[in-house]
Amino acid sequence: MKNIKSKDKKNINLIIRRMEIEDLAEVFALGERIFTSKSPNLYRTWDEYELTEFFLSDSDLCLVAEANAKIVGFILGTTLSKYRSAWTYGNMTWLGVHNKYRKIGIANKLFNHLIDLMIKKGVRIVVADTEADNKLALDFFKKKGFGKIRKHVYMSMNLDNKSKSKNKT
Repeated sequence: MKNIKSKDKKNINLIIRRMEIEDLAEVFALGERIFTSKSPNLYRTWDEYELTEFFLSDSDLCLVAEANAKIVGFILGTTLSKYRSAWTYGNMTWLGVHNKYRKIGIANKLFNHLIDLMIKKGVRIVVADTEADNKLALDFFKKKGFGKIRKHVYMSMNLDNKSKSKNKT
């Protein structure tokens, strides 16, 4: 895969390239700053296992955006095949850009490159998900052509009281 080089709106030399094993710590740290402070649900959590699982299973769909030898963004995708379906599905699972580098097209470049790779793999439908109140992500996905928005319900139950009452008996 060739690297994509460009100058963005802030005149930064930007490289979009495949993630390498040496990038994992930097990508993980960036993801920690972006995702852990605002993730209200736990069906998918940003942790070292999530990142390494993507890297080990679909490393060709793990991309980074690099500016001045520093990772400023990343995207992680995967492909899925459903039983008895001839179609291959793509899942754009994680997309993050450092706060200082937002609104200059880096997410756009990462996403477009991922889509190109998915097309080469025969993907026919791409899915993505985000929280219903994440306006920035929803606007981005709509601009990229996503539709058929469905709302999901996630529930939680605190077991503290249950475990305390069991310990009393």
